[in-house]
Amino acid sequence: MKIRAARPDDAAAIAAIYAPYVTGSSVSFETEAPDAAEIARRMAEGVDHYPWLIACEEDGAVVGYAYACAFRSRPAYRFSVETTVYVAGDAQRRGVGGTLYGTLLPVLEAQGYAQAIAAITLPNPASVKLHEQLGYRRVGTYEEVGFKQGGWHSVGLWQRALAPPAAMPAEPKPLSAPGVGWPPPP
Repeated sequence: MKIRAARPDDAAAIAAIYAPYVTGSSVSFETEAPDAAEIARRMAEGVDHYPWLIACEEDGAVVGYAYACAFRSRPAYRFSVETTVYVAGDAQRRGVGGTLYGTLLPVLEAQGYAQAIAAITLPNPASVKLHEQLGYRRVGTYEEVGFKQGGWHSVGLWQRALAPPAAMPAEPKPLSAPGVGWPPPP
């Protein structure tokens, strides 16, 4: 398996992986699966601040993706990111998610982000296990905040420190800054 930076031409493969989570589960709270154009727009939105990665098989087939995005829009939150990982159904339980996060988290650390947040629709024991194995800890739950597929769903919040707290943190670096390690090595 190869991990690399996602490119705009990967948007269709990413959309195909994500669609079953939207249409066939409550894992995502979106109700309409975004198409490739929408995924490409989301990727471009934070192009020099928030990494998107894909996992490819030897034949080039995309089997998973992970990304970071702004945790919240207000300025004081700029030192934290929300992280997300999705793996194709036939590639689950093969270490794809852990491998993606194993590349994503060091990049976020090098950028100078302080905290990574993951929001997980409950129940989702596989996602909880993955995040906890990577150092995330449960910090709270939004109870019954999403209605999808005929029922109310809660969202658990997991958090992982990326850097020790600083009295005056430096602004997070763009992905293009020296020393960030982006794009990841092939």
